[in-house]
Amino acid sequence: MRFIVTASWPVASGNAAARAGTLAGTVQAILEDIKPEACYFAAVNGKRTAIMVVDLADASEIPAVAEPWFLAFDASIEAIPVMLPGDLAAAGPAIEAAVRKFG
Repeated sequence: MRFIVTASWPVASGNAAARAGTLAGTVQAILEDIKPEACYFAAVNGKRTAIMVVDLADASEIPAVAEPWFLAFDASIEAIPVMLPGDLAAAGPAIEAAVRKFG
C-alpha cells in the first residue's frame, strides 16, 4: 500500500544538524533505508520537510519509516494512504455499493 509520508522537523533541530555537518548525511542515510519511490524537500509551515512516496507491504512497516525521522530530528510524521489510478478503478464496485446503500 502506498503512503505519502511527510516528515517535518523543528528549525532548531535542523539548524543543530546543519551546524554539526550531519544534516545531509543523516537525511541520505534515512532515505537509503526507507527507499522511497519519490522524495521532495520543502519548507512547510516554516519547517524543513521531506515529502515521500513509500510503498509498504504491511502497516507494521510504518515505524521503520517514521522512527528514523523521530530519533534523528525530533520530527512530526504524517502518513496518508494513497491510490494509483488502477487502485481507484479497482475500488469502483465498492464505491458503487456505497452509493446504492448510502447515496
